[in-house]
Amino acid sequence: MKINWIYIKGFLLLALVVFLYGFSHQKNSSKKVNKINISFIEGTNLFMDYEMVNKLLIQNGETIKNKDKSVIDLHQLEANVLSHPMVEDASVYLTVNGLLNAKIKQRTPIARIVTSNKSYYVDKQAKTMPLSPNYSARVLLISGNVKQENIKEIHQLANKIKADAFLTKQLIGVEVLPNNEYVLLPRVGNHNIELGEISNLNEKFKKLKAFYKKAFVDSTIENYTTLNLKYKNQVVCTKK
Repeated sequence: MKINWIYIKGFLLLALVVFLYGFSHQKNSSKKVNKINISFIEGTNLFMDYEMVNKLLIQNGETIKNKDKSVIDLHQLEANVLSHPMVEDASVYLTVNGLLNAKIKQRTPIARIVTSNKSYYVDKQAKTMPLSPNYSARVLLISGNVKQENIKEIHQLANKIKADAFLTKQLIGVEVLPNNEYVLLPRVGNHNIELGEISNLNEKFKKLKAFYKKAFVDSTIENYTTLNLKYKNQVVCTKK
């Protein structure tokens, strides 16, 4: 009977590969997490610091440092980090040499809600996030009768203002009225701007910018107490 050495060599090669894989896997699993590396995506860490993230990288109430890699639940660690209201996205993974990497993308606030009993941010995804003890963002201030149903409108208004360099510089605050209308507070000029409801924003801001262009040139901006944008094709002004 002729021995087929090709099959025998193939079988031995396959057995060697399986053995080496199993040996490598066992050796890799027995390694411990020797270091935790935390990095913040898109800029420096502002709202969160490394200690805050470290407190989220725990498993069964214990730190993962010096734990065997085989017992680390990366999915759970990533879920812990993502559960923090200041985190927009996160990635947690292990390297072969025992380094645990956590990449954090923090939320980007576009407005700050300030009411009589609480204060918090609205981010670019229309989600709320708490204030941070580490950093205060310079964003549009929203005050008055703010309710949860106002958040989407505030998000829309803040984005519209943020997208315009002139409006961003001139408008520093918004007051929400009980009837769900909005009043804008300017940086220059001792007047209020009655925006009304969140509708026809392009037209309203076009009128406002045209009015300001003229009022700043002829230095009449200080003559008014109220600018009303609620009427079509005109800015109705109240003089002092």
